[in-house]
Amino acid sequence: MFSPLGPPLDVLTKTKSQSRPAHRSSKSTSQPPEAASPAARAAISLEYASLRNRSHCPLGLYVVPTAETLLVWDAVLFIHQGYYADSILKFKLTFPYNYPERPPAVQFINDVFHPLISSSGTFALTPQIRAWRPNQHHVFDVLHFIKAAFKRDVLDKIEEADCLNKEAYKYHESTTSFAALATQTSSLSQSDTALYDKGQFSMKTKPAHAIHFAKLKVKTLKEERERLGFREWQLD
Repeated sequence: MFSPLGPPLDVLTKTKSQSRPAHRSSKSTSQPPEAASPAARAAISLEYASLRNRSHCPLGLYVVPTAETLLVWDAVLFIHQGYYADSILKFKLTFPYNYPERPPAVQFINDVFHPLISSSGTFALTPQIRAWRPNQHHVFDVLHFIKAAFKRDVLDKIEEADCLNKEAYKYHESTTSFAALATQTSSLSQSDTALYDKGQFSMKTKPAHAIHFAKLKVKTLKEERERLGFREWQLD
């Protein structure tokens, strides 16, 4: 069964030297994080393992450590309701070398119009976690807040001082305009250039992402439907 957490860590370790992003031939321009201490690596490994608890990894969110380093995780969030309905948003979590003393940094790969997301993709955790407390706050707290941040009730409570995008904060003044821009975010996230990483300049200038999508061929889709026992839709 497909796991939202990707392969176990022991599989990642065994295949690390062979693993490469699906269709990237060029080297990533992002700089690797500083080497983690053994304690940090152990803490991050435990955090990843704990996400297999059903209540820890939010529904609709998929995450996997990169092949290059355990300190960087790639993730994708599928949003089904609200202003950002049908959005498919990729982001990265980058852990500091001395984790859990400091929190992971969150950066979205897609261009997202949101009060807590800057033009460079940086996501603000401050509305949920004012002061990071080691061993009290965990990665699942971060992931749950990322998902919650796109819901109406959380957007209503965001304070301007916490916003990285002041223009998006004007949501409180005109929900109609905000809804239109959020819908645009959703549409762009589903475009071929964003979803399949096809030649979009704004995507190329951002860090490489290990989770890739590919269009399913009609023949393959038919075979999978037959294998799973799905029936074709019957039109009246």
